[in-house]
Amino acid sequence: MTNRRIKLTAHLLLLAVVLVWGTTFSLVKAALADTTPLVFNLLRMTLAFLLLAAVNLRSLKNLTRTDLRFGIAAGILLALGYQFQTSGLAHTTASKSAFLTGLVVVFVPLLSAIPYIAPPDTTKLTIDVFLGAILAFAGLVLLTTPPGSGSAILSGLHLGEWLSLLCAVAFACHLLMLAHTSPRVTARRLGTLQIGFAALTMLVTLPLGGAIRLHSAPQLWIALAVTAVLATAAAFTIQSWAQQHLPATHTALIFTLEPVFAWLTSLIFFGERLGRRSLLGATLILAGILIAELRPISHRSQPVLPTAAT
Repeated sequence: MTNRRIKLTAHLLLLAVVLVWGTTFSLVKAALADTTPLVFNLLRMTLAFLLLAAVNLRSLKNLTRTDLRFGIAAGILLALGYQFQTSGLAHTTASKSAFLTGLVVVFVPLLSAIPYIAPPDTTKLTIDVFLGAILAFAGLVLLTTPPGSGSAILSGLHLGEWLSLLCAVAFACHLLMLAHTSPRVTARRLGTLQIGFAALTMLVTLPLGGAIRLHSAPQLWIALAVTAVLATAAAFTIQSWAQQHLPATHTALIFTLEPVFAWLTSLIFFGERLGRRSLLGATLILAGILIAELRPISHRSQPVLPTAAT
């Protein structure tokens, strides 16, 4: 296969991954009618781990303490991100959850300013990062607050929005952990171990979700199949390959489409509409993400993005 065809394939596959991630917001939102957020996450992550473990069984032999230590750390942060995200989805719309989760690419450079957190090859913060953060914050206010809120600019953030913001922070910490970890642990090992320890963390934190509720329904099993097989196991594998053949700017641009796909899915299939004010806020968040993510990156690390964000 020629280099041009490889790049075209990488673009299309990565776009397909982001499309799947975007659609999962609405799928999971619908599935939560039949189960609780933490139960759904545990089922999803356990299924994804079993699939990855079966595929990468040879890579899991002779694990070292370093492999386990970094796998545990990445898994805990990944689990926290999903727990916050799915719990937030139960209390807000799929489109708002997606745009707020997208703020992860704004939080990453901001958190990188903290000593000992930033990867060694991360560049200093530039003016466009701050501009992106300001635009994203303005979009956050418009997306979540009703007109005439006055000085209480965050008064419109309800439980779902706060949990979605915490999700973005947790995923940002997860990305920074991957930036430290990926040079020391092979991709197959790290990918499988972090999913496994994420599932274990979800099992431990399951009692925090209250009474367990699980009602068998087609939309629940469809959501589990899509999120576990396509959005987690397959997406991680495809993404790891695609990012080896694409410029970082192309990858970043494709990732910004995730909240757009999520909004379109929620609009087409579930009739969730954003008012003018919320739509303007979503646009500002997207602009902030673009500015923060497409800054000069020739010397900064390019950690593998989650899944999802979803």
